[in-house]
Amino acid sequence: MFVNSNGYNLGVREDDVVVNEVELPPWAKKPEDFVRINRMALESEFVSCQLHQWIDLIFGYKQRGPEAVRALNVFHYLTYEGSVNLDSITDPVLREIPEAYFIRDPHTFLLTKDFIKAMEAQIQNFGQTPSQLLIEPHPPRSSAMHLCFLPQSPLMFKDQMQHDVIMVLKFPSNSPVTHVAANTLPHLTIPAVVTVTCSRLFAVNRWHNTVGLRGAPGYSLDQAHHLPIEMDPLIANNSGVNKRQITDLVDQSIQINAHCFVVTADNRYILICGFWDKSFRVYSTETGKLTQIVFGHWDVVTCLARSESYIGGDCYIVSGSRDATLLLWYWSGRHHIIGDNPNSSDYPAPRAVLTGHDHEVVCVSVCAELGLVISGAKEGPCLVHTITGDLLRALEGTENCLYPRLISVSSEGHCIINYERGRFSNFSINGKLLAQMEINDSTRAILLSSDGQNLVTGGDSGVVEVWQACDFKQLYIYPGCDAGIRAMDLSHDQRTLITGMASGSIVAFNIDFNRWHYENQNRY
Repeated sequence: MFVNSNGYNLGVREDDVVVNEVELPPWAKKPEDFVRINRMALESEFVSCQLHQWIDLIFGYKQRGPEAVRALNVFHYLTYEGSVNLDSITDPVLREIPEAYFIRDPHTFLLTKDFIKAMEAQIQNFGQTPSQLLIEPHPPRSSAMHLCFLPQSPLMFKDQMQHDVIMVLKFPSNSPVTHVAANTLPHLTIPAVVTVTCSRLFAVNRWHNTVGLRGAPGYSLDQAHHLPIEMDPLIANNSGVNKRQITDLVDQSIQINAHCFVVTADNRYILICGFWDKSFRVYSTETGKLTQIVFGHWDVVTCLARSESYIGGDCYIVSGSRDATLLLWYWSGRHHIIGDNPNSSDYPAPRAVLTGHDHEVVCVSVCAELGLVISGAKEGPCLVHTITGDLLRALEGTENCLYPRLISVSSEGHCIINYERGRFSNFSINGKLLAQMEINDSTRAILLSSDGQNLVTGGDSGVVEVWQACDFKQLYIYPGCDAGIRAMDLSHDQRTLITGMASGSIVAFNIDFNRWHYENQNRY
């Protein structure tokens, strides 16, 4: 709304300046900065703490009367609701009555056409005060800032960052960990970090929610010594490895990577693609058994992605294939299947078919909140579809950014794409290139924080780096690991980063986006 992208002729001002795009304040280089910084301010905890006072002034008990006078909140009388009947003033019949007389109050004053015009000008230029909705003070919002004064509050960014690495978990198998899914919410039956290796050996590693959260509900000193991740006992004891190994034949030409797997939000099922029969399959993490085979593509399925889950665990699943198409499916959290009817003998039908690519689809991301699917073909470009199957636009990178490999999209409408040779681009959902960078690493995993403000990257060099997503400003570099990073995920509270390593280990890092936000924010 700040940009005249259609080139409309908006006229000329009195000082002969052509009216075009909105002039921004000096602290915003572009409209995206203006929106982002205003949102950061308006959605900050400080504003949340003060919001009730603004409501009192605009809609509440300080809008009129003695309280308004005390709060210096008094305006021209014509701006208040009820002081002027706009309907009667704008009546064309009234305008034609010459020098009309009206009795407005016991003091009887003359209301002429000139006075009507003056009132209209007053209202058009200065607006009208909203309706008064409240006559008592509005209660303050419960805010995270109130907790910051509690000793050892988990919301305080404190010296926890002095220990970057919390723990390293080494599995008996040396197969690289190519997929990590941290579904750690406390209400789950089994909060866990699910890992899958190149050899398709998966582990359900129990997550202890209480670690490091003194003052949090459920915290006890007895559990303080626990590490956050407990190794899957079936893997640790080597007693149930057959139960954890997916042995179904995959197409030999498929390179097993993080895009080949999806774990449902309750940790109970793993979806895997790459099979020679052009299907993708659903397996139970509890038994390791195959529960569903899903067909739909004309060639091998090369990548899968899951949207955020709705209540009950329902979500969208997108499958991309070598046949250059994508299919959108619906996962039923109630029935634990793709589709809605567990009794039907028919194969489930996709909700939408997404076309437009000319080459094999290699990466995809789906956001249910925005209703969008963003996908990348082996030789480019990246396309944006709606979840109903409509192609909206292509995200065109620069001449060096031709071969997309990883995609992450935030609910704020920003799309981070990693191309070959460590190149990154940040696009708005409208297709505008906002920022780009090149790093000296072969990136294997990227991750956006839940608020979309921070980007975490990891690759063959074994170094985790944290960036400001909007402009790729570097915020933090973790100490290098002794193996390459293949996969990453964040715990639900955004305080632990779990990485899957090429050596078959997983490493848990302390991460504190709040700390970097406060250390690096500019004072506008």
